[in-house]
This record gives sequence, C-alpha cells and structure tokens, in this order.
Amino acid sequence: MTTTPGGRQSARPAARRDEGQWAVGGRTPLNDNERFKQLEDPLRVRERVERVYAHKGFASIEPDDLRGRLRWWGLYTQRRPGIDGGRTGVLTPAELDDEYFMLRIRSDGGRLGARQLRAVADISTSFARDTADITDRQNIQLHWIRIEDVPTIWERLEAVGLSTTEACGDCPRVILGSPVAGVSADEVLDPTPVIDEIVSRYVGDPALANLPRKFKSAVSWLPDVPYEVNDISFLGVEHPQHGPGFDLWVGGGLSTAPRLAERVGCWVPLAQVPEVWAAVAGLFRDYGYRRLRNRARLKFLVADWGVRRFRAVLEEEYLGRPLVDGPAPRLPDSPVDHIGVHRQKNGQFYVGAAPVVGRLSGTRLAALADLARTHGTGRIRLTPYQKLLVLDVTDPEPLVRELANLGLDARPLPWRRATMACTGIEYCKLAIVETKQRAAELVAELERRLRDQSVSLTINLNGCPNACARTQVADIGLKGQLVTDAEGRQVEGFQIHLGGGLTLAAGGAGGFGRKLRGLRTPAAELPDYVERLARNYLAGRRGPAESFAEWVTRADETLLQPNADASAA
Repeated sequence: MTTTPGGRQSARPAARRDEGQWAVGGRTPLNDNERFKQLEDPLRVRERVERVYAHKGFASIEPDDLRGRLRWWGLYTQRRPGIDGGRTGVLTPAELDDEYFMLRIRSDGGRLGARQLRAVADISTSFARDTADITDRQNIQLHWIRIEDVPTIWERLEAVGLSTTEACGDCPRVILGSPVAGVSADEVLDPTPVIDEIVSRYVGDPALANLPRKFKSAVSWLPDVPYEVNDISFLGVEHPQHGPGFDLWVGGGLSTAPRLAERVGCWVPLAQVPEVWAAVAGLFRDYGYRRLRNRARLKFLVADWGVRRFRAVLEEEYLGRPLVDGPAPRLPDSPVDHIGVHRQKNGQFYVGAAPVVGRLSGTRLAALADLARTHGTGRIRLTPYQKLLVLDVTDPEPLVRELANLGLDARPLPWRRATMACTGIEYCKLAIVETKQRAAELVAELERRLRDQSVSLTINLNGCPNACARTQVADIGLKGQLVTDAEGRQVEGFQIHLGGGLTLAAGGAGGFGRKLRGLRTPAAELPDYVERLARNYLAGRRGPAESFAEWVTRADETLLQPNADASAA
C-alpha cells in the first residue's frame, strides 16, 4: 500500500524499475528537469526576472532558469542566427542560444478582444521587431524579446486580461476550444465558462505546476479542434438519458512516438468538466513517468495501462465516484475549418480568414483590431489551424475586402487554406530546416500551378521530428531533415508522410501518414513534388469521393515518389 501526494491510499503495485512515478514512491529526481522542478516551484522564477534578470541582463540568468523555469512563463531562448541545420544536434544549448526569447501568449479557447489584440500588437512593434505568429495551439508567439523588457510586457498583457503563465513548461498548456463557441448555431452547450473556470482555478496553481511533461487540453462541443492529439479532450455529445454533455478522451500526442487519444467511454456533464479535468491532471502528476523525458507524456501511461484501468484509477482514487457511461459523439458530414463567411445563431456573421501559415506582424494585428471594432463588436478568435475569425459582423463583404488588403484571405484557394508550418530554423533551436518561408513559397507556387485543379490537400511542414505542426496527421506531412540532392550535396529537405488525418467527420478514421522507405525530397524541389503528387491523385482516384488517404493506401508506390507521374505508370 502506498500513499499518493494528495494523501489517498493507492494499491497500485510498484513498477519493476523506478519510472519516477510519485504515486508508487518514485520521488528521487531521475533527470535534470526533475531535479530543478523539485528544488523550487518553477513559477517562482518570475520574482527573479522582475528583481534581478531584467536589471542585470541575459548574462545574469542562472542555467536552470534560462533553459528550464522561464518556460513556465512562456519564454524560450531562440536560435542564434546563422547556425545551419546540420549543427542543430551537435552544438550545446549554450552555443545554440541567442540572447533573445520567443514569448508565447496564452489565448485559451482562442478568444481575444480588440483591446487585447491591440495590446499584443503594441508589444510586438515596441519590443519584438514587429513579429507575431498564430500557432496551431491558438496562441500568439512573439520573437526577439529581451529579458530587460519582460516585466513591462507582463504588465501590459495583464492590464488587458492576458497572460503568459504556463504557456510552456511541464504544466497545463493553453486549452483549445472551438473558435465559434457561443456563436455557432450547431453548438448545443457553450463550454466557454468551464474553460475559464479551469484556467482561473488551476493555471498557475503550484499543485499542478510540476507535471511529468506538458499537459495539452481541449474542450469543445464541436469537432473543430484536433481533439485526438491532446492529453485530454472533452467533445460534445448527446446522452440518450442524460442529455447534452461531453465525451472524455485521453492519451493523445504526436512527436516521435505518435498516438491518437482514446475514448474513456464516459459522459461528463458541463458542470463537472473542471473537476474531471483536474482529476486527470492529478493522476498524470502522480502516476506519469518521470525517468525519461521521451516517455513522460500521458500517452505512454495510457498505452501501458489501457483506458479500462485508467478509468478505474481515475474514478476510485481521484473522483471517488463512478462516471456515467456514454455514447460516442456524432460528427459532421465533412470537416469544419470556419474559413469564409458564416451566419451566427443571432443572425449576424463571422468571417474566417487565412494568413499564410499563421504568419502575421504587430502592424497587421493592430489593423485587424481596428477592423474588428469597425465591422463587429471587437471579438476575434484564433483557430487551431493557424487561422483567425472576426465575429459579430452585420455586413461581411466590406470586411472581406479589407481583410484581403491585409493579406488575410477569407476566400483562399485550398493550398493557403490547408497548409500549416511550425516556427522552423528561423528561431527554433530544435529545427533542422526553414519552414515558414518555405511554406509560403510552396503555397504561392501551388496556387499558380494548380489554380484550375479541384483538389484540396492538407500540408503540414515541420522543422524537426517533434511534430509541432502535426506532421503525421496531414495528407502530406513534411518532416525536416538533411537530404542528399542530385549532386551529392547535403541540403535542407523533408521526409514525407502521406495520407494521415484526424477523425473530424462522419465515416472518417484518424490515422498516421504512410512512410515509404527513402521517401524524401530536397526542399528546393518541394513544389515540383507536391504538384506531381496532386496531379497523380487527380488522375488516379476512383472519382471525387475517394479521399487522398484512400488513394495513397492503394496507389502504386511509384506514383508517390518524387519523380513519378501518372502518365509514366
């Protein structure tokens, strides 16, 4: 018999080797991250930023704070310019570090007001060299941040109700939510209040600030978020006896060991979502593996235990009651991305627009805030696909035109609409290749070459194996690596994953892209490859109803190679 940190008695047998699970006595730190987290609550680093580091500068920052605790406040050191991808894995962190930071701003549920967006825009132009990117976690990221400016930035963000608290680190990250929560006619329950409750009660709480690894969440009535790739997700469902509530999913995550979340099989009423969320987070804190960082996500515990045991421990040790069995959610006929003009349930409209792979600037954010006020009530939403929405619009066409003038297309061609990219080598210390500019060039080329072709494929570009841009669940997933070109030179390129996807529509089945041995392309040849692949798909599919993933499964491998075309097969 053992006792969990919360004082509960646990009959769980000890692991055969010490995995660092607190609930079975594994309290000795087994790696450097666990050591510095045990020494001090990582959230306390803010005091040193305000009292010491902001005054004495970058050189004064202690190593455990620099590459560890500062993440709990949304700060990562960014990559020193001029270091090529071939040196990413051989240089030390100190050699890769620039004396500037990436700053991640939380936007739980992707919700922003015009005043908040204007504050972010002003910070961008004043302190971040006019940088701003929308991430696929509904955050905004800024770059070129100096430690000397961080206290002023925090003050300005918090004055408008924004925060960087636990935007990174081994803690509860931003909570994904439907970008049309509260306005969609298809939504039965608006989970916005419970997202707010989770954030107010648990984000920044020292009791959950030391988890084995990051903890990613989603709460949405609509399946318009990537619920299968989170540690925990709540998805709207109608129970035949109990009415509307939420279906619980656990154990998703990508990176180098991808796994889709599984249904726990229970129905959770809206009011109980925060309690169940906190119970799962507590279970992860106590039973999650802390020995190896690459096995510390919740997905590994769920894989080892299975959802049946996971549910039993959740109910018996953390909730103290059984959960109600529930049905699976109903999914729409086709995936929803909210781009374009759509009617709200109150008769007004929202307009969804697509910046190229989420790249914006402080200048454009300020202009967007003005448009949201002029044409609506000032409400803006970010999507988990690096896109944005303006809500509460009475006459959408003038807004559509003005958004286009900002490079925000509300009626984009499929390539802009369905392409995402991570930060890449421009700023990220883990990256091997450039992604943002490469993706923008790819989109422009495909729009030019395939403008008249009726094809819509998702393309996700990632600068390294960590899959921040969800490489494995795109029609065409591109994982950055060095490859050998025709002249025998080592150049930037991509390993190719084909036919991945998430379960976002009825009849669909989530799965990971097919990896063929040796299937890779130099980055410079990427537009040629994607064009040939798209044309081969159009020529070889069994009618418009056959998806790209279905075609990839049965296609001759020669049609998937960089130099193959349908006419030669």
